Amino acid sequence: MDELIARITSNVGIDADTAKKAVGMIIGFLQQEGPQEDVAKMMAAMPGAQQVVDETPDASGGVMGLGAALMGIGLGMGEISGVSKETVAYAKEHAGEEPVDRVIASIPGLSQFV
Repeated sequence: MDELIARITSNVGIDADTAKKAVGMIIGFLQQEGPQEDVAKMMAAMPGAQQVVDETPDASGGVMGLGAALMGIGLGMGEISGVSKETVAYAKEHAGEEPVDRVIASIPGLSQFV
């Protein structure tokens, strides 16, 4: 996960602590809302992902709840989009496109943000 956090700090321009919280919220949200088999494949391919999720406050309430939680840690819409895109790209690089795409497609409204 350190590689992903470094990419986000470099490409999105937020500090590492905020990036880690945001990644944990996003992955935790996918874990709660996505199809478990595909989420399990994604999590297994990203060592440290579960630890990041476990250390992060829960972001429940659907896509809008996730957005509110991310804004609550100080992110603007552009930063949320950047973190989301980096996280999804990282997941696809490690778990493959198919399971990640199925997770995203299964959550109403999510595809417009990633």
